[in-house]
Amino acid sequence: MLPILEGIGGRLLAPVGNENPELVFAGLSYDSRKVKEADAFFCIEGEKQDGNKFIADAVKAGAACIITERQPADSPPAPCIIVKDVRLALAQVGDYFFEHPSGRLRLLGVTGTNGKTTTTHLVEHILLHDRRRVGLIGTLGARTSQGTQESKYLDMKHTTPQASDLQALLAEMAQSNVSHVAMEVSSHALALKRVAACDFAVACLTNITQDHLDFHKTMENYWQSKRILFEQLGQSKQPNKTVVLNADDPLIAEFRQAAGADVRVWTYGWHSEADARVKSAIFDFAGTRLTAQTPHGELDLNLHLNGKFNVYNVLAALLICLAEGVDLQVCKQALENFLGVDGRFQSVKSGSQSAQPLCIVDYAHTPDGLENVLKSARAMLPSGGKLLVVFGCGGDRDATKRPQMGHIAQVLAHELFVTSDNPRSEDPAKIIADILKGIERAAGVTVEQDRATAIKMAVNAATDQDIVLIAGKGHETYQILGDRTIDFDDRIEVQKALANRWV
Repeated sequence: MLPILEGIGGRLLAPVGNENPELVFAGLSYDSRKVKEADAFFCIEGEKQDGNKFIADAVKAGAACIITERQPADSPPAPCIIVKDVRLALAQVGDYFFEHPSGRLRLLGVTGTNGKTTTTHLVEHILLHDRRRVGLIGTLGARTSQGTQESKYLDMKHTTPQASDLQALLAEMAQSNVSHVAMEVSSHALALKRVAACDFAVACLTNITQDHLDFHKTMENYWQSKRILFEQLGQSKQPNKTVVLNADDPLIAEFRQAAGADVRVWTYGWHSEADARVKSAIFDFAGTRLTAQTPHGELDLNLHLNGKFNVYNVLAALLICLAEGVDLQVCKQALENFLGVDGRFQSVKSGSQSAQPLCIVDYAHTPDGLENVLKSARAMLPSGGKLLVVFGCGGDRDATKRPQMGHIAQVLAHELFVTSDNPRSEDPAKIIADILKGIERAAGVTVEQDRATAIKMAVNAATDQDIVLIAGKGHETYQILGDRTIDFDDRIEVQKALANRWV
């Protein structure tokens, strides 16, 4: 048996007539439809499918061995390794098979409810300015970049890829001489052990607020899943490890403790005595004028980014890059020419109109995320201006946040347009009804199930002094309606509405 198969604590069950099989495999697979000759097939039990039901298909496709948590009832059709945790086994075998790629680069993990995507993109941008070859993995996809030219994203299906896909991607990046990888680490990925065998150099916490309770069930389970990243950092074999924590998050002590005593801890915050903290911040339509105290001295920044939440993201990215040896002035240069991330508080304009409302598209889909972007938009409003908000909630997801988001929107928006997001298999009218439970006022509230129409109504209702914020889908270029997925992009709909304003 291969040493790695012994290392995962498995028990061999051989087919009758082949009691001493030679266990050699040429690849890893967890999808029977993608099995290649001599692959090891891992039987993962997911929410919708159980890999154990496809063992025969995998063997027919050429699988050399099966790794599963279940004892087969009969003689298996191929050598079986019975393990306690097949997801952990996939991570460990993937790490072994691809020759421990996370140890051949600096893996910078960012977790939290909001801000992961912007923070990792900021880290990537700063490191590119420091002439590093950088990998990026997250919600928008994965890419490797060098110099000032950022590459196109490769769609990885998940914010954090499945364990074997992640190890393969890291190996490819290490092979191409990537020095650092900025990676969003989702709570799902941590709970499902997708990053279990990774050696992190940095672990960063953005914040903890309600999200994904459809999966985690309780807030305790949710934040405990994110805490795993910091436990892994403490056990990592990487030198010069750093924890970067939001000092204003109530759970900071839990995450600080998780990493252990021999890891450097840097904190950032607004009104706290953090290592990186805000001294002053002024917001307007052009961006943010920020003065911050850092471990390497005071820093004045003129940012294109806007909003208090983005100041947190900037401070987090700044500390990560300072921890990795980037000069403070290089950080300043990079931060000041960073234009933002697709669908994250993104300003959308139409060239056909000189005077138009400021239209912003954002991915905010949690109560805290929505509150942050609405407060940031209100802080930018000129005297006499109004905030008009278009939003809905996704179907087949945590329903308890819907009335919360409705309440937040009614408090902070002058005019509110409640619409569909990605209803998936749920009735859009039922989702909207859940949102309306949190809305107590009738004035200034419009219900329009068709999202494109709702966007058009909001844009037409706005004056040139107003801000129209469309929340929930951000960078997404589709809408999921039942069993159909249609082309839909909030940014395109905004541009169309602006071009035909008042028509």
